[in-house]
Amino acid sequence: MQATLLSILGLALLGTLHAQDSIPVQTDFQQDKLTGRWYSIGLASNSKWFKEKRHLMKMCTTIISSTAEGNLEVTSTYPKGDQCVTRNSLYTKTEQPGRFSYTSPRWGSKHNIHVVDTNYEEYALVATQISKSTDSSTMVLLYSRTKELSPERLEMFTQFSREQGLTDDEILILPQTGEAGSRGM
Repeated sequence: MQATLLSILGLALLGTLHAQDSIPVQTDFQQDKLTGRWYSIGLASNSKWFKEKRHLMKMCTTIISSTAEGNLEVTSTYPKGDQCVTRNSLYTKTEQPGRFSYTSPRWGSKHNIHVVDTNYEEYALVATQISKSTDSSTMVLLYSRTKELSPERLEMFTQFSREQGLTDDEILILPQTGEAGSRGM
């Protein structure tokens, strides 16, 4: 009985590690080229909060900068009601360039972040495996240097999200923020 339980837990852990390894990372990742202003164009997730808040979500602005230690400081500003809210996160580098980790101080969730694909000047596709106690979810973000992106890039985001097991109702092209967006968001 104990051996069976251990083998089941081992397989579950192996499955989790395999899922993280199956997400690709940008070849020859150049962190300094990823820094600067980005707009979130697409968001896909199978998390509970995404399903609950999906109808309220809009495009946000994200500023990425490198720290002296080689980590990424990520500052996102997004509309919430009639005001703008800013959230700061520190993505800690891992042994693999283009892969970062983050632990949410608010929720205690652990994030395994992969910069999947980017040309640095137009778009960046980022996938995150999120785990908290016994719950896990996947999130895919499509960033753009401008507030619009070509249909081909949007399709690439949708296709990659589907490859991660996300369904069409878990994939969202974010609406622009309108007035708040033109005031610097």
